[in-house]
Amino acid sequence: MQVQSELAPRLVEVKQYASETTFITSREHFLPLMEALRHKYGFDYLVDVGAVDHFEEGMRFELVYNLMHLEARVRLRVKVRLPEEDPCIPTVTHLWPSADWHEREAWDMMGIRFEGHPDLRRMYLPEDFGYHPLRKEFPLLGIPGTLPLPPKDPPKPYL
Repeated sequence: MQVQSELAPRLVEVKQYASETTFITSREHFLPLMEALRHKYGFDYLVDVGAVDHFEEGMRFELVYNLMHLEARVRLRVKVRLPEEDPCIPTVTHLWPSADWHEREAWDMMGIRFEGHPDLRRMYLPEDFGYHPLRKEFPLLGIPGTLPLPPKDPPKPYL
């Protein structure tokens, strides 16, 4: 793949599995890599953005960007690891406007900040909620008293 050889200085690793290519990059090279993929190589569609909590020391979080070149029908996965103490990365909303909602969800659920995001606010939880529920240390039953529960209605009879 010609893209790989030209972008090699920005990549930590390239993986091939089941006819799919994954580029693994560092936080420092992330934005220049994404800009090149968008403008030079024509990856014009951001399919989605996923966030993974590996719950280990050091580079705890991983962002996974699934891109597609629609005309050539080529898929590409880009992964970048982020440290627990500073889970922050530049936004790609200026490259793919659809990243807006994906990045907001990653912020709300995992606590990953996106520098330069035009509207980084919570999607599901109140703004003052101090936790991120998809992190692995979050209790399965939630944190008692953090959110008010709706009033219980008595069961409705079957008619």
